[in-house]
Amino acid sequence: MLEQDSRDGSIKMEFDFDAVNEEDSPFPEVRASVSNIDDPEMPAMTLRMWLIGLVFCMTASAMNLFFNFRQPAPSVSPLVLLLVCYPIGKFFAFVLPITTYRLPRYLGGYEFSLNPGPWNIKEHVLVYIMANVAISAPYAINAIVVTQLNYGIPVDYWFSVLLVVATQLTGFGLAGMCRRFLVSPASMVWPQNLVTCTLLNTLHAEDDEEPGSITRYRYFLLVLGGAFFFFFIPGYLFSALSVFSWMCWILPDNIPVNQLFGVDSGLGMTIVTFDWTQISWIGSPLMYPWWAEVHIFFGFVLFFWIITPILYYTNTWDLAYFPLNDSNPYDRYGLVYNVSAVLSASNRFNLTAYENYSPLYLPATYAMTYMLAFALSTCVLVHTILYHGRSLLNGVKKIRVEQDDIHAKLMRNYPEVPDWWYLVCFFGFFLLMVVVVEVWHTTVPVWALLLSVALPTLYVLPSGFIFAMTGQGITLNLLAQIIPGTLMAGDPVANMIFKAYSVQTLTESTSFVQDLKLGHYIKVPPRATFLVQFVGTLLASFIQIGVKQWMFNNIPDICTPNQPSFLTCPHNEVYYTASAVWGIIGPTRQFGKGTLYYPELYAIIVGAFLPVPFWLWQRQYPNSWVRFVSTPVVLNGVSYIPPAAGINYSAWFAVGFVFQYLIRKRNFAWWSKFNYVTSAALDSGTVLSLVVIFFTLQFPKGGLNLNWWGNTVYKETADWTRLALKAIPPNGIPLE
Repeated sequence: MLEQDSRDGSIKMEFDFDAVNEEDSPFPEVRASVSNIDDPEMPAMTLRMWLIGLVFCMTASAMNLFFNFRQPAPSVSPLVLLLVCYPIGKFFAFVLPITTYRLPRYLGGYEFSLNPGPWNIKEHVLVYIMANVAISAPYAINAIVVTQLNYGIPVDYWFSVLLVVATQLTGFGLAGMCRRFLVSPASMVWPQNLVTCTLLNTLHAEDDEEPGSITRYRYFLLVLGGAFFFFFIPGYLFSALSVFSWMCWILPDNIPVNQLFGVDSGLGMTIVTFDWTQISWIGSPLMYPWWAEVHIFFGFVLFFWIITPILYYTNTWDLAYFPLNDSNPYDRYGLVYNVSAVLSASNRFNLTAYENYSPLYLPATYAMTYMLAFALSTCVLVHTILYHGRSLLNGVKKIRVEQDDIHAKLMRNYPEVPDWWYLVCFFGFFLLMVVVVEVWHTTVPVWALLLSVALPTLYVLPSGFIFAMTGQGITLNLLAQIIPGTLMAGDPVANMIFKAYSVQTLTESTSFVQDLKLGHYIKVPPRATFLVQFVGTLLASFIQIGVKQWMFNNIPDICTPNQPSFLTCPHNEVYYTASAVWGIIGPTRQFGKGTLYYPELYAIIVGAFLPVPFWLWQRQYPNSWVRFVSTPVVLNGVSYIPPAAGINYSAWFAVGFVFQYLIRKRNFAWWSKFNYVTSAALDSGTVLSLVVIFFTLQFPKGGLNLNWWGNTVYKETADWTRLALKAIPPNGIPLE
């Protein structure tokens, strides 16, 4: 039966473990999700895989780059690609000729076929990996847009492309050097990959609808259709259902009510919204494990529903003079900070102008986010040392920490990628980065690039350990701003490039390692995984810069607060604020001794000690619930605020509670079959609807806008206008 399944291009999970005495993973989650058998003869690097993969790579990278500039914004999730490419692969297997072709002898005489057999799981996962490496908008896009719009420095196409390529693929080389630590060990589970493996094995094992039931794929199409048509209501016809701040409609001028219960700029205590893009803004609540959702929402309630209002309504740090939740910095007159007022003609910091103008003030949620980032910078290191220190030390000593599990043993059938391939990528794209900053005269010295790449090199293993075990990544945002802000003070562009290179290298490293682990689980030849990751990332870089160029040349008022299609560039606003705080004014003037925000630095000490009591308790009582506590997840989970609003957490947790706790507990059979399919269908249906609405109703000839109460009521509230609690004194906030 196993041989028949292999010929059909499927690996079935439903075999009898009692009848077949086979070795398996020591972890039950992996045993339930990943097949412990392999067919080394199954074709993977096929022409149809490349065709489908490249098309999906281009489409997904372009769409998500577009949505990166929108608020609220859905995204083309990886699971959507996983499901959508399945029928396409089956269709290709059905219609393409099965003839085998042979190249002429002078071209090598290789044989190939357009249709080597049924569409199989290895082709499928390679398409997924190729598209997944390009699924997110490049972090360097933020630096490019802010440099161009906020600092008025022209940026050409080739600088943009080469900057994105260098920041993306340096991390690719770094990821390959971490395989023995983060891919081969069985304890490096990577929870997101278990979901992907479950769906892959389901799709390639479930073809026929059982009597009285519905297949996952048919269910996916039904929910997708429902999500597509439903989004026309909150997305176009009745947008108040998206910004469902009903208490603010009743009391539009009551500032505290609007700040606490508002949806656009408030803390979202009303919880309700009918817009999936609002609910899934920080990620689909149907995808996160329940324990992680509890961690994240606990952190949100503690820091943003309790501590932030206390600081705000007691006017700590003059917070009450500004909006409660905003991604813009302000001056002492209550206006958005005019960065150009403290810049010289060469875009450097002008101290005299700064002293004559104003210090930079942060809104309450932004100040809280920085305080949490300070705590996280030390918390993640201490947590890693306490919980993973022994494994890390043994790995550095090249001591095998664990015996190979069945998956590592099966992967011995395939030639490994030589380390020098990854080393060439790492050093080659670092040199490309040097060329970019030197040829285009970016004011970033080469020694700064060395520091920039040293940070992710140092943090990649601690971050990878946490990501592999908890499913949540750690970023280098804070350190990647403090270091250039101190060493290259007053140069915002250099600060942004340093930050983009450092942060993106770490982010891409962990993303690439995650996909390497997925290939490990599905038993894909490592060299095939290497090639599709490299090609997909390179192609996506060119596509995404092209889309960005088109948008900024053709869409009027893009990146302005009142852009009709909500293309307000929220991520770029946050990036610009960070560049102003760290790059222009600098860490010393903003957080140094004697400054307004100096007390936030104590969070660094608190963060260092935060994991210790939980670690000591779980060592004393190993079966206690405390062993599940992860302090970095609590601190890092709320880092999307701002630009995220409270509703993006409260509604997210409410939906997660229904699916990940209630349904999972009461009807596990339904949950295991349909939960992740539901998430993918809601994501993809909403994305398709949003694209149709934009290109047919909002974009052509200025757009067709429906001007009625349901589309304007929420705009007449203090939540929408972001009013502050206290009025600014006539001569501005007094300087102490």
